[in-house]
Amino acid sequence: MPRLLQAGQRVRVLARDPARLAGRSWAEGVEIVRGDVLDPATLPPAFEGVEVAYYLVHSMGAHGAFAARDVEAASAFAEAARAAGVKRIVYLGGLGDPEAGPSDHLRSRQDTGDALRSAGVPVTEFRAAVVVGSGSISFEMIRWLVERLPVMVCPRWVYQRIQPIAIHDVLSYLVAAPGVAEAAGKVVEIGGADVLTYREMMLGYARKRGLRRHLFPVPILTPRLSSHWVRWMTPVPYAIARPLVEGLRNEVVGRDDSARRLFPAIEHRGIQVALPPEPLFRSFTGLGGERGWLYQNLVRRVVERAQTLAPLAAPQALP
Repeated sequence: MPRLLQAGQRVRVLARDPARLAGRSWAEGVEIVRGDVLDPATLPPAFEGVEVAYYLVHSMGAHGAFAARDVEAASAFAEAARAAGVKRIVYLGGLGDPEAGPSDHLRSRQDTGDALRSAGVPVTEFRAAVVVGSGSISFEMIRWLVERLPVMVCPRWVYQRIQPIAIHDVLSYLVAAPGVAEAAGKVVEIGGADVLTYREMMLGYARKRGLRRHLFPVPILTPRLSSHWVRWMTPVPYAIARPLVEGLRNEVVGRDDSARRLFPAIEHRGIQVALPPEPLFRSFTGLGGERGWLYQNLVRRVVERAQTLAPLAAPQALP
């Protein structure tokens, strides 16, 4: 909400219980309507005059068959959007190869995208793995485990590869989507620059927090046992932990470069330094030469030496 409002957008929020939004810093700047995606009759007022509709709904925490309920909700949302003349739906789903036997959780995320497309409104579907940031259930699960357990006996999924993404980058993609015409009707896989294992991610978090942690994978921890373990060690309830843990067996790594092509300005890296510009400029312009480079100095010296000797080794013309 803050990102959309800062961009000058007029925003309407759909909520089953508007009272739950009381106290939000942005609540006074938006229009709030009561409605439920599982009750299609309540949706038309929410879509009236809307050009872009964001679908950020997931029912995994509810009881029963969440996958079927997600498809039902997305289908109702899509039909209401079509009837109102909405020009674009923007959806945040889950990253994963649909041909590699995804878990029920990951498959439901992609089935939800299909349901949103079923009514004919152009959809921009972002697919992300672990979103690194407060409020992301996958990240919170990892954070609580690392914070609480100096020694962890882990299932083999800790060696599974993932491509996490910072929550700020996810928000940037979501806000930028309506302004990129080429993203309409596209599935866009988003992720950070680093591909790593869950083990590396957990140990990386521990280093940032100054914690010493030890992980010991064992083959006997089934998804069911792992889910109970997560429930006991973290605030994540079993109903959410079970499908999440089952999804951890899937490699979730981007397979195409559509995000970079369509949104080239989203991801950037930087660090804040408490120095004036002049010494910073001297610092990076002074790299090389006698001072050396940031890495692979030996390789660079060998290459430079080879280039120096190259003219001496050139064949001489015969008389």
